Parts: sequence; structure tokens; C-alpha cells
Amino acid sequence: MALLTLSDAHLAFGHVPLLDGAALALEPGERVALIGRNGAGKSSLLKILAGLEKADDGTLQLQTGLTRVYVAQEPLFEAGASVFDAVADGVAEARALRERFERHEPGEDLDALMTRIEALGGWTWEQRVTEALQRLELDGASRVEALSGGMKKRVALARALVVAPQLLLLDEPTNHLDIGAIEWLQELLVSRSGSSAAALVFVSHDRAFIDAVATRIVELDRGQLRSYPGSFSAYEATKARELENEALENARADKLLAQEEVWIRKGVEARRTRSVGRVARLVKLRAQRQARREQLGQVKLELDAGLPPGKIVAELKDVSMRYGERTLIDRFSATILRGDKVGLIGPNGVGKTTLLKLILGELQPTGGSVRQGTRLQVAYFDQMRAGLDLDATLADTISPGSEWIETGGARKHVMSYLTDFLFSPERANSPVRTLSGGERNRVLLARLFALPANVLVLDEPTNDLDIDTLELLEELLQAYAGTVFLVSHDRRFLDNVVTSTIAWEGDATFGGRPGFWREYEGGYEDWKQQRERARVAVAAPAVAVAPKAASAAPAAAKTKLSYKEQRELDGLPARIEALEAEQARIAAELASGELYTQRPQEVAGLQARHDEIETELMAALERWEVLGSR
Repeated sequence: MALLTLSDAHLAFGHVPLLDGAALALEPGERVALIGRNGAGKSSLLKILAGLEKADDGTLQLQTGLTRVYVAQEPLFEAGASVFDAVADGVAEARALRERFERHEPGEDLDALMTRIEALGGWTWEQRVTEALQRLELDGASRVEALSGGMKKRVALARALVVAPQLLLLDEPTNHLDIGAIEWLQELLVSRSGSSAAALVFVSHDRAFIDAVATRIVELDRGQLRSYPGSFSAYEATKARELENEALENARADKLLAQEEVWIRKGVEARRTRSVGRVARLVKLRAQRQARREQLGQVKLELDAGLPPGKIVAELKDVSMRYGERTLIDRFSATILRGDKVGLIGPNGVGKTTLLKLILGELQPTGGSVRQGTRLQVAYFDQMRAGLDLDATLADTISPGSEWIETGGARKHVMSYLTDFLFSPERANSPVRTLSGGERNRVLLARLFALPANVLVLDEPTNDLDIDTLELLEELLQAYAGTVFLVSHDRRFLDNVVTSTIAWEGDATFGGRPGFWREYEGGYEDWKQQRERARVAVAAPAVAVAPKAASAAPAAAKTKLSYKEQRELDGLPARIEALEAEQARIAAELASGELYTQRPQEVAGLQARHDEIETELMAALERWEVLGSR
């Protein structure tokens, strides 16, 4: 028997229905991922299933005695509450009933009270709360307001799990969680749902998380719920075929309607003999065409890469950053080149943002040196998010004080530009506060991409974006000619975008020291595989390593640099520095207006020399890498 059945559900805000005769049945043990475009109504549907909101029409049938718990995107807690008390709110009724029983006021029906306490498991509520805290690695004595967003999400999950609900409903459970916490949550939800009675419905745009947890995909598309059994990968293949078939059917219907419209407008001779049935069919075709809800368009993303920077974006040598006794970064070295797409991986609070600020020169290290490249134009996603004015209109947010936007060398009206990001012209004067979380992120991307930039810093750009927009953003960043620094906990997004990864490994698992960072080639899965090999190597006995080290010695001797090569390697850093200094001087001259008015004959020569330096720098850097690796 189904735990829950939703039939012919209707819900509308404004003129567009979010639910238009939607239906859903949920069986015990299922783990359902609810996906769909931003603003499609996923969160509203989840609240209807949780009993927090009601549909305009339709029926929701529940199995008798079904316990269901809803965890919001941004969970709320009582001010000043401890973690223990916040989690214990999940068993508030059992706690209150047991307190009543222990007071046993005169006239109280103790038999009825005991029966209800036993039904709720109220005799052992403290033990259940303690077990939930231990399972989710929470300190019950801590204050909730002092916790990070990710830890607050853990408290909300503990509060839900202590109820032991038959149906758990989660809205964007991976938001604010780092990669380690997301993988921990995956295991928790899969193991919890092993019971034949327990079921899960969750809204998420994290494709790797969906693949790991879901047993069925349900898509909310134009007011209808469509079910796809199996993984997210299987859904993608099936959905592509469905969209092709839908496009063909719509094209056939449009062609038939056009033919009938031509026929009905023929001359008097045709009108005298026309069929009443054919006229009725035309009326029906018109009604069907008017009622059709077209698939939503795709976001049109374009990036202005600005002026090309120097070959080197940043060079870090033995960089350290300490705050008092705490070491965030310890002796990290790396060279970031133009066009690199770098992902930063690590738990919340280990210093990813600090490392980014060091790379871009916004902070000075407490040890080592950082050298920035020339002509860097940096655009930040995180700074814009913090500065979003909720009372400003969409148009003023995108282009304050002007109706036009200059992007990619072209001039575009702000209304047209907003349409590229799926905002209708009617919404251009709506305040930002009326937008959903995903729509606000689309506004942020629209404002970001309106700026010329050859370095993009994207701090969690994937939060609240729907899957279609995520995939388009991936394609855009892959084709982007500039440099990208990406801080994200979306594993699939990292794999599809970055070319190298800087990972925090300052824990005992790898024998790492505090503040230890290491650079890897490839994305998240590449790093994960290399990390696992490193874990095995660290765990291997020293005796087993010794013979390998001995056998490797002759090979090392064969690749030893000659005297001439060693001299060349020693001189390369100074040569690279001199070339970059010359390039910076030429770039400054080319950017000066005086050159074009007083010495115009030198412009072509300086530009040619600037390009020659690029070639020489590339050759020197490649040679440095070859010799250094030996």
C-alpha cells in the first residue's frame, strides 16, 4: 500500500499554474529526487506533501498513522537554544507527556497518558536524542547560533531523525555542506531508508548526490509530475528522447493547424461546401494550441573575457598564512597560468577564501611570496551575492542608471539581456526580494557576466541553480578563455569544469601538517583517486617501501641534470621575471593615451614585442617545468 497518494493537484500563484492536475504515489522504501526548473514549484509541492500547505484543489491521501517530517532549506531554531534542546524539539510531545506523567496531577488519566507515551517512545526520548547526536557527530552543549550553516543543517537532520519518521522530506539538503558532509549524508540517507517502511522525498540539483541516493526521479515540468525509475543518468537519456518526440508532435500539430487556417479562409465556393465537422476540428486545434504550455527556454550565457592578461596569473612560493596560533596555509607553492580552471576543495573553515585572496593579492602572506600577473580584471561572484539589494528592481540590479549593457563587444538593451536569463520584460521592474533563491542566483550571474573580466572567482555558484542552467554554465566556463577559480561542493560540476585542483590535506589521514595544501591535475574524481593511492602509501609498512626506494635510485641517477642543464634551470626564474617585467612595462605604455598622441609610430613595434614576449614566456615556462620535473 502506498504511504502517500496525491491526485489531480492544482496550485497557482498568479496566472501560471505551478501544479496543473499533478499526481504522485509514494511506496515504502522509495527515495525520490524531485527535480525541475527554478520557480517550477518544487518547494511548494514538498510543503504540500508535508502537510504545511494545501493545494488549491486535489486530494492527498496518507496511510493511517503516517509520521512525516520536513526539513527546510534554511532551518529555524529557538533563540539561545542548545544543540541538545534543538534536537529534542523533535520529540517535544513525548517529552511533555512524560513530564505530565511524572507530575501526575489530580484527576489525570494516567492509563491513557501511559498508552500515548509508549506509542511515542517517550520513556526513552533522552536516549534517542543522545544517539542522534552521536550519529551526526554533534556536541549537545553547543549553542545553535554559534554553528556554521552546515552544522545547523546537521542539527535539523538530527531533529528530524530522532522522530524516526516513515516519510522524510528534505529541501536542498546539500546546501551549505562541504563535500565530506555531503558524502556522509548520502550514506546516512541510504542506510536509513533500508527499512521497508521508511521513505524519502528530496529536492536537489546536485547530480552526484541524486545519483547516489535516489531510486526514482520525479520531474515537475509545466505543472505535471513525470516519473523516471532509476538513476539520474537514466533519466537524462529518457528525457532527451521525450523532448525530441514532443517537439515532433508539436510541429505536426502546428502544420495541421496552419493548413486548416488556410482552408477556412478560402473563397466563397469553398465556404459553401465546407464541412461542419472540419470547422469543429479547427476550433479544437485552436484551443489545443492556445492551451499548450511550451517548454521553458534555455538561459543564454555569454562571457566577456576582457583584455588578455600576462601568461602567468599568479606565482606562489612557500606561501604561509597564520592567524595567531592557527595555521591556515603552510608553505604552499603553485604557478597559475592564463586559461587555467582551478577548483579549491576542502571542508568549511579551512581557508579556501583566504588562499584565493592570497593568490589575487588581496591579502599579504605571513611567509613566502606571491607575485601577480599583469592586466588582471577580476570579477567575484561572492562579493556580488553579499551586495545584492533586495529592494532594487531587476533592471537596476543588472544595469544601474542605464538602459543599455555593453557585453562581448556588443550593446544590448537591459530588457533583452534579462530575457536571455529567462526573465520576462514584465518582471524587469519587480524587486529582487520577490525572486526565488534560484532566480536570485540567475540575477547574480547576469550581473557578473555583464562585466569584462579575464579572471572569474566563483564561490559556490551552483547553489539553487536548476540542472539545465548548471549544464549551460558548465559549457560556458569550459569555453571561457580566461582563468577560473571555483570553490564548489558540487562534485559533478567540478569534474566538468576544472583542469586542476588545489586540495586541503591538513589532517592526520595523510600525515598532513596543519595548513597543508596540495595541487593535483584534473577534477574531483581525479583528486579522490590520487588521494586514495596516497592513503594506501601512507598506511604501507616502512619495510615494504624500502626496496622500492632502493630500486628507484638508479633511475634517479639516469635523469640527473647535466652541468649545463642545471645552470639553465638556475637562470630560468630570473629570465621569466625579466620577461614579465618587460611585458608589464610595455602593457603600461600601450594602455597610456600619450603613446598614441606623441609616439604613434612606436605602437606597432611595442605590440609586436608584447606578443613576442608571450611566446618566449611560454617556451621558458615549459622548459622550466621539464627541467624541474627531472
